[in-house]
Amino acid sequence: MIQPHVAPTAAPASPSLARMLGLFGAVLLTLSCITPASSLFIIVPEVLAGQGSGAVLTLLAGVVVSAAVGCCYAELGTLKPSSGGEYAMVTAMLGRLSGWLTFGLSISLLIVIPPIIALGTADYLSDLFSVDRAVAGAVVMLAAAAFAVLDIRSNALITGIFLAIEVVAAGVVAVLGLANTRRGVDVLVSPVLPDGHGGTSPFGVAALMAGLTVAMFVVNGFGTATYLAEEIKEPRRNIARTVFWSLGLAAVVIIVPVTATVLGVGSLDDLVNGSFSDYVRAWGGDGVATAVDLGIAIAIFNAVLVMVLQNGRVVFASARDRAWPAPVSGLLTRIHPRWGSPYVATLVIALPGVVMAALLDIEQLLGLTSVIVTVVSLLLAAAALRSRTAEHRRERAWRMPLWPVPPLVVIGALGYALFEQDLGDLLIAAGIVVLFAAYYVLYLRPRRATHWLVTVPED
Repeated sequence: MIQPHVAPTAAPASPSLARMLGLFGAVLLTLSCITPASSLFIIVPEVLAGQGSGAVLTLLAGVVVSAAVGCCYAELGTLKPSSGGEYAMVTAMLGRLSGWLTFGLSISLLIVIPPIIALGTADYLSDLFSVDRAVAGAVVMLAAAAFAVLDIRSNALITGIFLAIEVVAAGVVAVLGLANTRRGVDVLVSPVLPDGHGGTSPFGVAALMAGLTVAMFVVNGFGTATYLAEEIKEPRRNIARTVFWSLGLAAVVIIVPVTATVLGVGSLDDLVNGSFSDYVRAWGGDGVATAVDLGIAIAIFNAVLVMVLQNGRVVFASARDRAWPAPVSGLLTRIHPRWGSPYVATLVIALPGVVMAALLDIEQLLGLTSVIVTVVSLLLAAAALRSRTAEHRRERAWRMPLWPVPPLVVIGALGYALFEQDLGDLLIAAGIVVLFAAYYVLYLRPRRATHWLVTVPED
């Protein structure tokens, strides 16, 4: 008996996110993740204390190297648009092992950075009311998780409003500092390192390189454009625009107030011993200082919100790529029927941050985050060197100018800077690599026949 022909059953379509973001919304979300005001008020004081009046040069150097990193993000992100961000791009160029190690390093950042930033909220609310730092950090993390499960357009609107407030706060610092200038621009051209006790020492290349990774961390976050790749309209054009517009605007919002601060503080020793709240209070009085502090608190929440939003998309992409056992991947790829967000993955990555903010002293890990950002940037640069090979040369993508100069600049500058980092932080980063390499060897590699890394169509 002849059996009727039965067509093979098509594999179920991989879940994907809807393209709803235009360039403006993508820039708002990406700039909110860089969160220039919270970087200015939380991370820049470390740069000022370590680099003195050379902080401006250090930040400029950080922006230049970051622009080279941005070229790598823009080209790779348009070659392989995926909400997996760095790990998807590195996987496509360098293979599964390199991509998975990039995921391991990136996910460590995604877990740790939001609660670290959230803990700073209480410091800037103290003029209004007293609140425990751990409680404030946990509440900010929980509120960010609640907002992040909403649709992407709602989050673009919310973060855009908060971003405007934080930019105003940074602008107030710039105006007050320039209005109270006490020294000439020569202190920027020929900077010095104050010791906090009235003495100074010359600022040289060694000091600049020592602060380079932190300076890059100040403007880090422009890679969010690649995490939004599945939700941005016309990604092969708008991802690159989002990267560079976000980086450029963040650089202005951060460097102008820092320049004004260096020129306007009462003594260069204040750069070592003071804070932006102290500077603003000295320049504008208690009322202005309180208003700026409130703007900083809003900036912190805005940063945490966008980070939680992007982090959920990375976890979603890893599950869609079947990097986890089937039941886990099935759960993490659930999309909210109303809001279209990867809500389970978002909550899975956000809720541990609530616990960490409430119970752990995770601020001690800030140095580790700079090391991980550096290593991930090096992996991206190596991937960008592979983007012009025969199999990728004819693919439609934004192409960086002067290739391969930008990735080589990243490798040279950050390779040198990595040797200047704390040994303990380097060892922890190495431990993360070993842990995820073991998972790859024991679980992912034996399943190499399974399709891994979902390619998302542009339209």
